[in-house]
Amino acid sequence: MKKLKVIAIIIILLLALIVFLQNTQTVETKLLFMTIAMPRVLLLMLTFIMGFIGGLITASYILRKPGQ
Repeated sequence: MKKLKVIAIIIILLLALIVFLQNTQTVETKLLFMTIAMPRVLLLMLTFIMGFIGGLITASYILRKPGQ
C-alpha cells in the first residue's frame, strides 16, 4: 500500500511538472488592488503549493485524535 502511495505521488508530480513546463507565457494577475505580471508557470506553482499546504492543514485537523 505504501508503494502505491509513492507511485501515485510521483505520477501527480510528473503531470504537474509537464503542465508547468508547457505554460511559460507572461500573464497579468490581479491581487486585490494590485496587478502583477509574472510567468504563468510561477502562478501555477504558487497555486499548486498553496493547495498542497491547504490540504495538509485540513488533513491534520481531520486526522487529529479527539482531545489533542
